Amino acid sequence: MDTWTKFLDCPAYLDRRGADRCGLPAVIEDRYEIRSLDGPLDSVRIRCPRGHWFNGPVDALTWQRTPASAGTAVGTVLRAPAAR
Repeated sequence: MDTWTKFLDCPAYLDRRGADRCGLPAVIEDRYEIRSLDGPLDSVRIRCPRGHWFNGPVDALTWQRTPASAGTAVGTVLRAPAAR
């Protein structure tokens, strides 16, 4: 049993132009896998202290604070241990 609490930055937009993000630490409330044609996707349900909540693949819920340059990874991805 994993007793560590894990967080992602909240990806919610705070304005209508999409220029300002919430960015508060959003706790991962649940982890699950979604089947896809390319294989299983690690997915999570997150909630931040402002009340924003999201469900979906980890890759879709991570964002980068500064624009990415060519060849750099975007966002931080938390991976669940492989099931055995």
